[in-house]
Amino acid sequence: MPQYDLYHNEVKNALSKDGWTITDDPYTLDYKGLRLYADLGAEKLLAAEKEEQKIAVEIKVFNSPSQVTELQKAIGQYNMYHSILKRVSPDRKLFLAISEEVYNDFFQKPAIQDIISDQKIHLIVFNPDQEVIRQWLN
Repeated sequence: MPQYDLYHNEVKNALSKDGWTITDDPYTLDYKGLRLYADLGAEKLLAAEKEEQKIAVEIKVFNSPSQVTELQKAIGQYNMYHSILKRVSPDRKLFLAISEEVYNDFFQKPAIQDIISDQKIHLIVFNPDQEVIRQWLN
């Protein structure tokens, strides 16, 4: 079983406050003998469309001395999860959850924005103190 990230409960609470139902903690990805764990799985009923939206969330803290190294690892993990999700649960969208401090400081660098855009990484930006989601970036 994976170890919880520093902001695991904060993101879980923020998603709940935003109307999401946590369905998996962690969200298990099983595919052809490989088992991986995204931090959370969640669902939300979209009343206007009368359909359910499903997501998987990987939480990253970026608290090591090298945020670039953290990003490299996060992108690799995100891409692996995305590859498996499209095969086992194509209706579920993958998000990388990061704190607004990391988003405002590190993710605003032009090179980082280009990388995130090129990799088509979906972001959830959250405030860990208030346990709220600030932005959904697709």
